[in-house]
Amino acid sequence: MMDRGLRMIPVNEPLLDGNEARYLGECIVSGWISADGAFVEKFENGMAEQMNRRYAVSVANGTAALDIAVASLKIGPGDEVILPAHTIISCAAAVVKAGAKPVLVDSDPVTWNMDVTKIEGAITPRTRAIMVVHIFGLPVDMDPVIELASRYGIPIIEDAAQAIGLTYKGRPCGSFGAISCLSFYSNKNITTGEGGMVLCNDEALHARAKSLRNLCFMPKRRFIHEELGWNYRMSNLQAAVGLAQLESLTRHTLRKRQIGHRYGRLLHDVAGLELSPPSEPYGESIFWVYGLILKDDIPLSGDEARAHLAELGVDTRPFFWPMHEQPVFRKMGLFTDERYPIAERMGRRGFYLPSGLALTDEKQDRVVGAVRQLMESL
Repeated sequence: MMDRGLRMIPVNEPLLDGNEARYLGECIVSGWISADGAFVEKFENGMAEQMNRRYAVSVANGTAALDIAVASLKIGPGDEVILPAHTIISCAAAVVKAGAKPVLVDSDPVTWNMDVTKIEGAITPRTRAIMVVHIFGLPVDMDPVIELASRYGIPIIEDAAQAIGLTYKGRPCGSFGAISCLSFYSNKNITTGEGGMVLCNDEALHARAKSLRNLCFMPKRRFIHEELGWNYRMSNLQAAVGLAQLESLTRHTLRKRQIGHRYGRLLHDVAGLELSPPSEPYGESIFWVYGLILKDDIPLSGDEARAHLAELGVDTRPFFWPMHEQPVFRKMGLFTDERYPIAERMGRRGFYLPSGLALTDEKQDRVVGAVRQLMESL
């Protein structure tokens, strides 16, 4: 049982030790706390530069960014979008809400990202986009995806929510899609509490994304609307925090890698575990989170292992549940009789450890000790 004298180690603690308080103070003193303040533009410009993009549109959260990305490409009924079976539900939900059909691709068992060799087999005449999602801090192998997208004339929607600070062959993740999406939730390498961003290089896409995030007001007649959009604006308060976080991104990325590599060193000899992949020839992980998958001979599910770790004072989170097994999509008649065995195994046997930027070595040692205690008991 957990020692009641010890606090549960949370799965994430953000690091807010830069100019966050100072910039928030400027917002409060000036009175600019809504979406019209100066920090919004500063943050957008800073993120566009960081991602080697011409344009950035800040939004309320990462889900909003996906909604706007799909709508900006005018994806709708009868269309199909290819995306990974192992990802957060927001990706498929944005497609379904647009009236389109998500078409799933299984995961690669080594990288845990979508298996890019399976994308071409999922393309049909109705395919209108390929949604790439960089999972847990290792980049998707983008060159084959870009080649396919170019050959078939299909745009890429790039979800780089978990990849802020990550690069693929030296280029920042978030720079590859026709349109790319970020999240600034509290567990991201740049956080605004809640928040997100849409990035692109195309002027028309940029204008459409800006309109959609602001209720599609007409430029010269504010309260006349020819199309429905959303109130998905980011506040000046959020952007102030985001700008301060952007200033610390290099340090945050280094700290994430230190945490991830330290877990790898401390857990490499623990039998029964598959550890977060540290790198591929095209990119080094930033270990957005540090994941574990229980090997098949371990007589526990991921949820059972997580319950034991909670008793030892360690908070964890499960991996994403596969899209084709989501009850809401099954009720809609989607993914009938479809199987994606790698994603299914990851959803049942995977979970991630405390990985927040504020994690100390002492707390990390406690986490490792708990994992060792659990695995040795088996």
